[in-house]
Amino acid sequence: MYAVLFTDAGLSPAQISSLFAIWSVTSFALEIPSGVWADVFSRRAMLVAAPAVTGAGFALWTFFPGYPAFAAGFVLWGAGTAAASGTLQALMYEELARLGAADSYAKVSGRQNAVGTTAGMIATALAAPAMAAGGYLLAGLASVAACLAAAALARTLPESRTGSFPEEEDEPQEGYVAVLRSGLGEVRASPRLRHSLILVAAVMGVSALDEYLPLLAVDAGVGTAGVPWVMLMLFATATAGGWLAGRGVRWTAHGLAAAALLLAAGAAWRTPWALALVAVAYGVVEWATAAMEADLQDDLTDRTRATVTSMSGLGAEVFAVLSFATYALGSVWAQPWLLFTVAAGPYLLIAVAAGRVRGGRRRTGPGRASGRPATEPGEACPPG
Repeated sequence: MYAVLFTDAGLSPAQISSLFAIWSVTSFALEIPSGVWADVFSRRAMLVAAPAVTGAGFALWTFFPGYPAFAAGFVLWGAGTAAASGTLQALMYEELARLGAADSYAKVSGRQNAVGTTAGMIATALAAPAMAAGGYLLAGLASVAACLAAAALARTLPESRTGSFPEEEDEPQEGYVAVLRSGLGEVRASPRLRHSLILVAAVMGVSALDEYLPLLAVDAGVGTAGVPWVMLMLFATATAGGWLAGRGVRWTAHGLAAAALLLAAGAAWRTPWALALVAVAYGVVEWATAAMEADLQDDLTDRTRATVTSMSGLGAEVFAVLSFATYALGSVWAQPWLLFTVAAGPYLLIAVAAGRVRGGRRRTGPGRASGRPATEPGEACPPG
């Protein structure tokens, strides 16, 4: 409801667009620094702070509606998003590894995403009665309460590591720089790690085109009133894909290729029923993304896990911006069905690249938690 809140507060479209720009720039600028801080100090503390900071932004919107408060709120929301990005994956993987269950990362991560998608659907459904009962005040208070509840839950997460390293405990700033350099060094030294990082960023960035799926639905003949039902179907398949994550991971590349074909066919068919193919495609992408993220985590070390994972998040933002720009440019000449048909191409390329990386992984074996990334034949071992 925040876009409507901004409009009702008297903001112009240009002002609203500037707010979204502030949001994006903040997340972009803090993505890697927040990951380094999580590695140097405490990942759990970052996950506690992330929703608390976001909730503070929502409180500003609720009690001080106006452009300055909206801008400050987006800065806080962007900071909260960056603080959690990479940090949650790092904490999840390391704690599973310490239980001897690192191979379950894709399953746990996928189910976590599935629960999050379901919660988002429930929250969206509750927004209408909440607005009817208490307007923006009730919606804002509920949003703040949800953030505080998330912070309290994050406080209960296990964290076995101390976050800093013995030789750096007395000099946290040097520790920050050392971890950042170590993370960059690992990425430079391991071609396979670079490939995994780029693939995860690419698949997540290209998937950002789902923001335009309502336009595809309308182009396929779905009336405006039917668009929410189409989006509900897409949410359902994404949830199913997340819930099935961790199964059949050896077929990840084949699954992505199948998703590309389903997306192209569903978009080109241009009928409401064909959107079911598009929905299945995005469900498969959700499933495949979890497996690719697990491969990336396998190749990371505990020392820089959140740092390098945040690099993939930063890359995803870059690919998302490129996807949005490509769609905007293409929309001048082409209709949504053609743009989504063409968008299947990157998924095919990612599928081919993922197949090659996974093939190399079978030959050399995966890296493991708290160890050095596995290396390619003839490759120098990266600094530890």
